[in-house]
Amino acid sequence: MENFEPVPPTVELQPPPTPVQPQHRHLAPLWHTLLLILLLVGFSAMGARSSAHLTGREARIPMYLGTIIWEWLLLGYVWIGLRLRRVRLRDVVAGRWESAADFFRDIAIAIGFMIIALFVLGVLGHVLGLGGKAQASEAKRIFGFLVPRTRTEIVLWIAVSATAGFCEEVIFRGYLQQQLKLLFRNTAAGLVLSAILFGMSHGYEGARRMMLIGVYGAMFGLLALWRKSLRPGMFAHAIYDTMSGVLMRNIT
Repeated sequence: MENFEPVPPTVELQPPPTPVQPQHRHLAPLWHTLLLILLLVGFSAMGARSSAHLTGREARIPMYLGTIIWEWLLLGYVWIGLRLRRVRLRDVVAGRWESAADFFRDIAIAIGFMIIALFVLGVLGHVLGLGGKAQASEAKRIFGFLVPRTRTEIVLWIAVSATAGFCEEVIFRGYLQQQLKLLFRNTAAGLVLSAILFGMSHGYEGARRMMLIGVYGAMFGLLALWRKSLRPGMFAHAIYDTMSGVLMRNIT
């Protein structure tokens, strides 16, 4: 009698699972981006109308606190939009510090960027007619209500500068620049449009200075593209704003 060995069951090889593709290619819904732009432009226009009435020491501290709160509210709104597409805020900021050397490298890059930016903005400001004694007097009139005077105001000004460095870089270079790049499928479009919006969000400084700030925003955008991170720009932004307040305090 022959011995029969049991035949093992046929094993069907299953194809590897297809990677799950994201359902949406944008950082946030389109309506979310449009509403953010309306908020930025609208409040900038309001600020341009009301800035002339905000004078005196009594107005500065509430204004600083209000600015800090407003910046964080805008960042919170951006965070909500990112969450709707399951995008993490840290992925928008990008870049990681693996060591102390990475941290100090970003500081050095920020300082180098500031030196270049000050030179470029100085030349452009001269071309736009923003130099000379007359323009210096005009600058004092425009920015005098912003300049910190007391120790408390200086501390709050530093807090405002640090808040702007973090929040505005996330909002303009992290969210808007990348979102507009994806919407128009063009890196240059994202860079230019977000820089224009950055300039338009500073309505209280006047038309020519808004142009200057737009160029400043474009430089931050280039820095973010080069470094693939917002971290150096955050440092540069915060340091620049802090220094601007201190320097204006000494000349106004």
